[in-house]
Amino acid sequence: MKILSLNVGLPREVTWQGKVVTTGIFKEPVKAPVMLRRLNLDGDGQADLTVHGGVSKAIYAYPSEHYGYWRKELPGVDLPWGMFGENFTTEGLLEQDAYIGNRFRIGEAEVMVTEPRMPCYKLGIKFGRADIIKRFLASRRSGFYFAVVQEGMVTVGDSIELIGRDQQDISVADIARLYAFGKDDLETMRRAIALEALPENWKGYFQHQLEKQSG
Repeated sequence: MKILSLNVGLPREVTWQGKVVTTGIFKEPVKAPVMLRRLNLDGDGQADLTVHGGVSKAIYAYPSEHYGYWRKELPGVDLPWGMFGENFTTEGLLEQDAYIGNRFRIGEAEVMVTEPRMPCYKLGIKFGRADIIKRFLASRRSGFYFAVVQEGMVTVGDSIELIGRDQQDISVADIARLYAFGKDDLETMRRAIALEALPENWKGYFQHQLEKQSG
């Protein structure tokens, strides 16, 4: 497992559907080593901090393996690394193998898997098409967020080394499935709520679903 591309970008203003919007989704690959800090990579930033960024979503990773799928789905669309707004374009780590609470060493840094990415309208801005949001969710190719446990320099080509894991074994793919496709899987929801590494907004969402199911 390794980092194929490091991608950063600061928020910029763009026009979308007649309105000026500020977004940090436009990322560009960088070759030089970059300092990974608690909230982001140096040279990177998020626009709307109410839904993007923060401790649990400091770094967004997207598997390079998914790019082949999207090239078939979106023929003729240029898809360079970083197209999905990811900071890390990864190789060898997919959503079903990225368990919530897993800790990895990447370069000098240590990170922890926290949650899947839920698409918002800014993905539509990046692709210039609103339908990408539903297609992204339906694809079950969400990518995943990392919290930064230990700051440090990271470089293109750095290995992603597993150094610790949560014993619950609930994956990023499981969380995304519970949200979009498996709302009747109450047992897994209960287990998800018990995950220390899962952000509180997810726990609250699943608790609400359990209460609805129980009447």
